[in-house]
Amino acid sequence: MTVQPRRALGAFVALARNPDDTAQVFTLIEALSGVRTPAWIARRIRASVDGARLLDERPDIVAELADRAALRRLPAGSLGRAYLGFVEGEGISADGLRAASTNGERHAAGAPDVEFVRRRMRDVHDLWHAVLGYRGDLAGEAALLAFTFAQTCNPAIGVLVLLGLAKLDTRQARALIAGGLVRGWRAAWLPAEPWEELLPLPLDEVRRRLRVGAPPRYTPIRTSDLEASRQ
Repeated sequence: MTVQPRRALGAFVALARNPDDTAQVFTLIEALSGVRTPAWIARRIRASVDGARLLDERPDIVAELADRAALRRLPAGSLGRAYLGFVEGEGISADGLRAASTNGERHAAGAPDVEFVRRRMRDVHDLWHAVLGYRGDLAGEAALLAFTFAQTCNPAIGVLVLLGLAKLDTRQARALIAGGLVRGWRAAWLPAEPWEELLPLPLDEVRRRLRVGAPPRYTPIRTSDLEASRQ
């Protein structure tokens, strides 16, 4: 699939009006990423033994993330429990994220490795939230996108980061977003991680392994906060 600037512009305008429109996020990513970025990620994953196993087995992590009863049985302080706390606190789900992507994407199926990478990057997004300590607010999402851009060099993600910087003009928010970029450069390469194996592990241990550091402290900024500040 080639880059689609007109479709990307439409999604960009829609997001500028409503930052909570998750389907438009996926539309923008698909329209600007084309196949080049997921193909590059797939090649890098396959270059390692563990990464090649991940691509060969192609596990569906949503099956584990959607089983909240199983997540609740994991040890207190584990990554899986932190993820559960995040999605329950935000009122979201792995299935909901998958549904939003279905509404926002319309590409034809490509090479198996590339399609797996597309799904995988979407499905682990909220796990990255739990590991990095960013909430699902506008500032936290923008910071996570900055981290993701540093990890993947995806131009579509870069556009979303710029949109976040334009929307969030406070010193705290911009510092948080810049910090996400720096953390992404310094961290281990998360796309190749076997997240299924990390779920039972202590969150602090996972953070040390991935070299992401301690989560930042910040005041979340919701869309309602932005609307109230403009009145």
